[in-house]
This record gives sequence, C-alpha cells and structure tokens, in this order.
Amino acid sequence: MDANEMESQQQKAAGEDDFRLTSTAGLNKFTLLCALLASTNSILLGYDIGVMSGAVLFIKENLKITSVQVEILVGSLNVLSLVGSLASGKTSDYIGRRYTIVLAAATFLVGALLMGFAPSFPLLLAGRIVAGIGVGYSLMIAPLYTAEISPAMKRLPQNLNWRLMLGLAAVPAIAIGIGVTAMPESPRWLVMKGRTHEAKRVLIKVSDTVQEAEFRLSEITKAAAMDLGEATSSNHSDWRGQGVWKELLLNPSKPVCRIIIAAIGINFFMQASGNDAVIYYCPEVFKDAGIQDKRQLFGVNVIMGVAKATFVLISAVYLDRFGRRPLLLLGSIGMALSLAVLGMGSKFLQHSETKPLWAIIVCIIAVCADVSFFSIGLGPITWVYSSEIFPLRLRAQGTGLAISVNRLVSGVMSMTFLTISEKITFGGMFFVLSGIMVVATLFFYFFLPETKNKSLEEVWALFEDKDTTGDDQRGMQMREM
Repeated sequence: MDANEMESQQQKAAGEDDFRLTSTAGLNKFTLLCALLASTNSILLGYDIGVMSGAVLFIKENLKITSVQVEILVGSLNVLSLVGSLASGKTSDYIGRRYTIVLAAATFLVGALLMGFAPSFPLLLAGRIVAGIGVGYSLMIAPLYTAEISPAMKRLPQNLNWRLMLGLAAVPAIAIGIGVTAMPESPRWLVMKGRTHEAKRVLIKVSDTVQEAEFRLSEITKAAAMDLGEATSSNHSDWRGQGVWKELLLNPSKPVCRIIIAAIGINFFMQASGNDAVIYYCPEVFKDAGIQDKRQLFGVNVIMGVAKATFVLISAVYLDRFGRRPLLLLGSIGMALSLAVLGMGSKFLQHSETKPLWAIIVCIIAVCADVSFFSIGLGPITWVYSSEIFPLRLRAQGTGLAISVNRLVSGVMSMTFLTISEKITFGGMFFVLSGIMVVATLFFYFFLPETKNKSLEEVWALFEDKDTTGDDQRGMQMREM
C-alpha cells in the first residue's frame, strides 16, 4: 500500500469517525416510534408474568385446580413459546420482520381472548398455549426489528377478576396489529432480498440526514455482500434463510461458535436466575412466610411491579452510556446477593413460630431488590445483546435459537419451582438460585464482550479468532466499514 492510498484510507476513517460523533446527538423520531411499537409486542410477556402472579390466586380458588395444575398453567406459556421462537427466525426471513410482528400480535390476541372467556381449566390452558406461541414470536422479532432499524447509538366477582386481568392482554395485541401498518420493513432484510432502493427509502426515514442514510446503507450492503458470499443484487430476492441452521449447528466457524455460546449462555442464565418463577409464585412464597390476606399478597405484587418498572427505565436510560457489560455484571452480582438474603430470610421464617414483621419486610425488600437488579441487567440486556451479535445472514434464526433456549429454561423453571421448593423449601431454592447467579457472573465476565456503540455490522469483529489470518482479514474489512 503506497503513501497516497494509506493517507486516503486514514482520511476516510477520520471522516467516518466524525460522522459517528455528529450522528449520535439525537435519535430520529420515526425510528423511536417504530422501535417503541415493536417493543410493545414483547411487553405482552411482561404483562402476562405480572398479571398471572396475581390472577393465579383467584384462578386456583375459582376453578378448584391443584398446585400441579397451577405449575402446568403457568409454565405452559413459556414452554410453548419455544415453538414460536424456533419458527420466528425462518418466518421473518421469509415474510419479513414487519409481517412477523403482525403474526405475533394476532396469535397472542387469539390466546388472550381464549383465556379471558375460558369456562374451564382445559380451555384456559389452550389459551395459554396459543398465547405462548405468540409470545415466542414476539420475543424474537421485537428486539431483532428494533436492532436492525436503529442506528448503532441509541376488586370484582372472583369469576370475572382473573378473566379481565388475562383478557386485557388483547388490547395491546389489537393496538400492535393496527399500528404495525405504519412501520417500515427492516432495511437489513430488504438488502438481503436485493431490494436496495426500498432499503434506502426506509433508511432516509429513520435517519436524521441523507448522509447518515447513505452511510448506513453502505455498511449494510457491504456486510450483506460478505455474509451472502457475493455482491448484493436482485439475485438474492429468493433467499429465505436456507442453509442457516446447517451453518449454526452442523458446521459453525469459530467466531459463530463464540457467538452461539454467548447468545445461548445469556438467555440460559436469564431464566435459570428464576426471575419469572419468583414473580409467578411470589404469593406462594409470602403465604409460606406468614402473609395470608389476599389483599396484602396482591400489595406485595404491586410493590414488586413498581420496583421492576422503575429499574427497567433506569437501565434504558443508562444502557448506552455505561455499556452492556457493566450493567449486566452489576445486575447479576446484585441478584446473587439479593437471593442469598431472601434465602436466609425464608429459612429464618420457616423455623420461626412468631413470624416477626421485620423478617417479612426483609424478604419483601430482598424480592424487590432481586427483580430490580434483574431489570437493570439481565432483563433488558439479554434481548438487546442477543439481537446484536449475530451476523446479518444468521441473525433472525440465530436469535430465534437463543430465545428458544430462553423459553425452554423458563418453562422448566416455572413448571418445577413449587415442586422443588416443597422438597428443599423456598429458602433452599433461593440459595440454589443465588449460586446460579454467581456462575452467571463469571460467564458474563469471561465470554461476553462489550458491544456499546458498535454497529451491527461491526460486532462480528469482536468474536473473531485473531490468530487466524483469514478471520483477521475479514475483521479488518468489517472494521473499515
């Protein structure tokens, strides 16, 4: 490389650095609106978790079901969401990200209506199953769409109350189904399909300037050309994700292996932390601790929900300021300590005949701390991280694979939490979960690199084998984008 060419590349890199600095000042309003609408889809799961923990108190009494049936009812949504997660990757590669969001909302709508009008346990379970498939689709497509479109920077009768609590989930599902018509398709999916001109129009809408749109289109096009093995053109219009499962599971390269380990690992530990199960069965935990009044149990749920929502907002504000790793490590360490305190408090109350108020308060604080630290770290970051690290060609189905592990572990935890706790007590269960979070902290520290301020096309370089010449050359190309 001669001096003139080297100087030209240095000027290009400097210009791109200047562009990155100026383009991160704000977030395009249309991008923000689309991201918020897509993310609303994944709120359906959070709504279900929060509502189900309170509704199950009334369902158990009204429908006269056993604890085992409660576990099946609660866990079925999580297990069946595995189906939606596995299918969502291929579906979104075939029909696009936008229509997959519509499919997810429609499926959840049918499930919510079945649950709201269910006259018996079997039909209620059927509604949970259908809703679970919709949740599976939502959990994959919402963060994926948001990542791809965003720039690198930024009291009642008992037989009615639980029906309203569950059936109201239909409202956001309907809103999503209508609102999605105003959302554009993912520009990265359009590029993969060879529809570059449409991708440019979308990027102009979701970027602050035409210059930014052209810069992002250039990055996406180069990454797609490299990912698909040739220059992106109209002959990619028939590509529907074929060959991706083989590349992910049968013949992955070293960088892809590292990405799969990171994506599956963070999704595994998100649910192995027991957060969903703790929220679902929080009333059972505090009934065991000495709180018997349903209004008081419901009050604990409200306090926990407020804490969770508050810290989700905090994480959203500081995620790009401090980065993924610091918040993830802070959250996992905080969860380990909170669960240990909750275990000690539960053990104390188990062996106490008087059930002192101070011990109950400690347990309530520990539960709130646990869900708060989860909301700072694993809660939001898992979805963001999973959708960031896969290269373009593998992103939809790779993210679907990782989230299917998430839903499988969540289902297992939800369907076994009460049974295991009856064997080893709630206190023992919380100690086990605390130990899991210690292991999770170590995993995050050693296996998850920081992705803050990296474009989706640049993240690949973080997982490359720096000792392999071919990978080094590819990494250099990616960093030059």
